[in-house]
Amino acid sequence: MRNHREVAYRRPLGIALGLLMTTALLLAGPAVAVPPAPPNPSDGEIADAGAQVDAGVTEVGALINQVAVVDQQLQQLDGEVARKREEVNKALVDLQNARDAADAAAAFVVQTERELADAGTRVGAARRNFDQFAAQAYTRPAAESMVVYLAAATPAAALDQAQLLALVSKNQQQVLDGLRRAQVDQGNKNSSARQAKSAADAAAAAAEQAKIDAEHAVAAAKAALDQQTVQRDNLLRQRQDAQGRLDFARQHVAGLEGQREAYLTWDQQRRAEEAAVRAAAAAAAARAAADQNAQGRAGQLGEGKRPHTQLENSPRPRQSTPRPSLPSIGGSAAIETVVDRAMSQLGVIYAWGGGDEDGPTLGIRDGGVADEHGDYNKVGFDCSGLMIYAFAGIGVSLPHYSGYQYNMGTRVPVDQRARGDMLFWGPNGSQHVALYLGDGQMIEAPESGSVVRVTSVREGGIMPYAVRIVS
Repeated sequence: MRNHREVAYRRPLGIALGLLMTTALLLAGPAVAVPPAPPNPSDGEIADAGAQVDAGVTEVGALINQVAVVDQQLQQLDGEVARKREEVNKALVDLQNARDAADAAAAFVVQTERELADAGTRVGAARRNFDQFAAQAYTRPAAESMVVYLAAATPAAALDQAQLLALVSKNQQQVLDGLRRAQVDQGNKNSSARQAKSAADAAAAAAEQAKIDAEHAVAAAKAALDQQTVQRDNLLRQRQDAQGRLDFARQHVAGLEGQREAYLTWDQQRRAEEAAVRAAAAAAAARAAADQNAQGRAGQLGEGKRPHTQLENSPRPRQSTPRPSLPSIGGSAAIETVVDRAMSQLGVIYAWGGGDEDGPTLGIRDGGVADEHGDYNKVGFDCSGLMIYAFAGIGVSLPHYSGYQYNMGTRVPVDQRARGDMLFWGPNGSQHVALYLGDGQMIEAPESGSVVRVTSVREGGIMPYAVRIVS
């Protein structure tokens, strides 16, 4: 018989496995099909992100308006610079025309001065010829002189000679007067040319000043344009930065909304998987509760054993009256019995050292993590204890240590594992053991602070062989 303390801890288990299963399922972990929970942003976080988007839209809108204003100012300045540049072109054209006019006037002055000098030379030569002629005619008549040539013996002839001399003198005087008039006219032309050159020089100076003024105006307009361009570039950078922040905020909102949607999808999947696990566990618990043969086999295996957690040196419990033999079981029926018994304990608390053929038991101290979680005060399973309970239903007795369990049954390559096989982790299976359910799922009692749960098979650190008890 078991001691009174052990019986006291087991009494709640005698009520109905269904009640235990119902309570335990509320704590059940997720099935393998459900990945870890994605982030689930709160409504406040999404609202704050939306407010940032609204603020970003306002900021970008204001910057767009400022850029538009500066763009308009730039267009005006571009037009002003273009007009000023054309004014420079006009001033340059006027300057070149004025310079050409000054050059032409200067050339005309030179020409008229040359012509005036030539006219003066001719007038002087004519005057000298006339004076020489007159002097020779009246004071030194010679053989070759005009007087001698015109001399006559009679008065009439002399009169004719005098008239002829007067005519020649008159002609000479007319020629001299013509030359003088030409000289005066040439002088007037020279004066006009000088005035034209002076006016052309003044026009050239005015055009030069207009060019300088226009260049200054272009420089001023260009400086204003450069300043506006810098302002526009700054605004464009600010707008780009604000647009970047806006895009980021929008992406953040979309990301949060996507996270919320992903979380809701995950939660829906989780609920569906948990519902499926609960349904499977409920069916397994009902079958396990109804399987009197399995309970009998487990009872026979556990009867007369010292409790695994008993540390004091006390005699073995006495066996009761021998029970009738129970039919043996194997094949797929045995596998399903093992799975049903394990699934019936879904959600039972983890207790280090806990669990035997009849169900969960009080845990023990380990001087470390288990003590921190109070396992010595909990009734539950550890990993190898859960395997003992599951396989006891088919009459298979397992030691309460995963390393020993790794040496039981038949080893098969882990990639050929099948439903009902035991999976192990750590050197020689010394760290952990779980029961494989198929489809990448397993049931285990994982660690202190947790519960018996269905989860996906962890490939990291898994031993290369699974142990098959039922063929």
